Amino acid sequence: MGQIRHESATTTHAVRAAIQRSQASLAALSEAFGINPKTVAK
Repeated sequence: MGQIRHESATTTHAVRAAIQRSQASLAALSEAFGINPKTVAK
């Protein structure tokens, strides 16, 4: 069963978990996932 995302959602549970585990900088993570650095910071 797939995950249902809100139409304005920019991340999934898997992406958020990967961000939390990562030691990379905000800039590197935002570039890797194609999202705004402010989103990564949240």
